[in-house]
Amino acid sequence: MSFKEIKELRQAGKLEEALQMAQQNLEAQPENTWNKRAIAWVYYDYLKKNALPENFSIFKENLIKIKDLNLPEEEKMIFDTTAWPIRSLFSELLKQEHLDFVKINDVFTLIQGFYFTKPSKEYTLIYSSFHKFHQTWSRYLEFADWWGFENFRSEDYLKEEFNGKKIMSIAEQAFIAYAKKLLEGELIDPRSQERIIDKDKIQEFLPKLETIIEKYPDYQYPPYFKAKLLLSLGDDENGLSSFLPFAKQKKNDFWVWELMAEFFKSDNDIQFACYCKALSLKTQEDFLVKIRQIFAGLLIEKGMFDEAKTEIDKVVETRTKNENKIPGQIISWTNQNWYKSATAKNNNKDLYAQYSYQAEEILFNDIPEEIIVVDFVNKDKQMLNFIENKDKFGFFKYTGYLDKPKTGDILKVRLQNDGKSEFYKVLTIKKADDIVSSEALKTITGIVRKKEEQNFGFIDDVFIDQVLIDKNKVLNGQKREVKAILSFNKKKNDWGWKAYWVGNEVDAE
Repeated sequence: MSFKEIKELRQAGKLEEALQMAQQNLEAQPENTWNKRAIAWVYYDYLKKNALPENFSIFKENLIKIKDLNLPEEEKMIFDTTAWPIRSLFSELLKQEHLDFVKINDVFTLIQGFYFTKPSKEYTLIYSSFHKFHQTWSRYLEFADWWGFENFRSEDYLKEEFNGKKIMSIAEQAFIAYAKKLLEGELIDPRSQERIIDKDKIQEFLPKLETIIEKYPDYQYPPYFKAKLLLSLGDDENGLSSFLPFAKQKKNDFWVWELMAEFFKSDNDIQFACYCKALSLKTQEDFLVKIRQIFAGLLIEKGMFDEAKTEIDKVVETRTKNENKIPGQIISWTNQNWYKSATAKNNNKDLYAQYSYQAEEILFNDIPEEIIVVDFVNKDKQMLNFIENKDKFGFFKYTGYLDKPKTGDILKVRLQNDGKSEFYKVLTIKKADDIVSSEALKTITGIVRKKEEQNFGFIDDVFIDQVLIDKNKVLNGQKREVKAILSFNKKKNDWGWKAYWVGNEVDAE
């Protein structure tokens, strides 16, 4: 009987007849490659037919039969094609209430003897099929090592689309999942759930992760996991430098600052500021209970009991609402005298605002601070104009950064500009001490020159407008002290000085 006849029986759905014929041929000529190939495809059809959890014993039996044929390495097509029924089986396993890892392990053990085309669409399909179980499968790292990340195709690094939404590429998913598993560690005692991190394996994986970060800079999360892995090795300095580019992108996510705090375990002030920044961001309360509890501990150490009680009460409120257990540490705190005598606030937002800037400075400490002066404030739009010198000036939105700024305020800032306009984006900002000098400010004392018919005046080269004249009842010939800011006169197309504060009259000597 020919290979062609067996194929026709298969295509007609007559698998038993096809199997019987293929077995007869193989028994007659057991080393004939065509006979092995013919029966292998029959076994493949049985795989497809039985790719269901309830038929797993038959599925497994046919995988074993394909393996036992000892087909030569050149027969890659049959091995590649097994990827499709494996995917079907695993998709059905995912639908079950409890994952059966025995079945997943059995398939993995069997296919390790298969000759797949590497790289190929089918080989990637094998990876994505097993990847579905990465969160809870104990052999995921072993599988990934066997599969080999070098076998991803170029298209495997491209974003995919699912239900009309862009999702990360399978390659990026793989690197992230591998990193997570390394950080999770290997379970060494099921009773105590004790785990150990394989530092040698992390050292081996880091260069691969660094290559991905360099080659695909649009990937957001690999830098985060590189930082986490370095932290697990105790390399805080390199971990922080790796983490900063990612943190700048995701600075409005609370967990970025939670991780940032880990880099500064030996610096209580910076750690405190990082938690302030984390808690200042708009976040669902369910995600903040861990941070609030840690932060409460720091507040207690500082003797800030009202603020600590505020955080503790938030934790209790959230956990009670979600019917979660109240941690023993929280219970212990609530039974202490300081807690009972403390007064909780509505929130600690003012505290967060006071320290958050210190955390923000970490992101941009490679950018030097500049000294600028507030030139004009638009309270309605929360915008202000600033000037540093004759060469640098502009405006920015100060919402969330400054409280009631006014003309003449000296600020220490880090700003970002697109080079196309005078609008700047604030990176960091804080008020400077009054003793800080600026090219854009000066204070002088002198005689007022004001003509009777004019509603403005001068002291030397400093212009005093009508508002200040009227408000301070400034008269010609008086001796006054004025504070002035550098100002551009559009009519004269030249720089000059404009008063923003006028002192009381000074007695002439």
